[in-house]
Amino acid sequence: MASILIVEDDKDIRDILRTYLEIEKYIIYEVESINQMNDFLNKNNVDIILLDVMLPDGESIDILPFIRAKNKNTGIIIISAKNTDRDKIFGIENGADDYITKPFNPREVIARVRALLKRLKNEDEKLQFGNLEIFSDNYTVKYKGKIIDLTAKEFEILYLLAKNPEKIFTRNDIIDKIWYGEDFITDRVIDVHISMIRSKIGKNWIKTIRNLGYKFNKSAEVIGE
Repeated sequence: MASILIVEDDKDIRDILRTYLEIEKYIIYEVESINQMNDFLNKNNVDIILLDVMLPDGESIDILPFIRAKNKNTGIIIISAKNTDRDKIFGIENGADDYITKPFNPREVIARVRALLKRLKNEDEKLQFGNLEIFSDNYTVKYKGKIIDLTAKEFEILYLLAKNPEKIFTRNDIIDKIWYGEDFITDRVIDVHISMIRSKIGKNWIKTIRNLGYKFNKSAEVIGE
């Protein structure tokens, strides 16, 4: 069972995170400051640290390289109200594996935790359909040996469909699984992403199922890709 340390001084946020993570059967620990975190990590090992940046005794990002050096096999996900690109890049460059901004959707946190745990366990999955190769670990797609440049969301949609080639996904299914049900994502957004994926890997890999949604076509090469 994976263990997670929540480093957060806001009790309400800790409670939300703990509630959702315990539903997933993770073992949860909580601390409220950098000093408490250091004391805990000197005595315990965890699989993932969910790390707030602005804590009562300082900014955790200042000591992030030291946290990383002492916990090389632990995943670190920053959850912070600091939301500029510079903040995110600085966090990743200093040792974080991922960066989530506040306010956050708890379901997104769960998805990021799952993905990071999988990555830490080196559970890279490769899907292959003829000359089309899809690598889950590093968001890479290759066709006939050539890397195809997909955005993160384009990859996630393609992987979702390819992972379940017998299933028809409605637009709402895709919104729920990729954007975690965000209200501002519309059917049009899904259609644009599908169109972009088709333009990059070929139109026959994703079939439109009239009045229903989309389905991956694992036999696309056979019919002319």
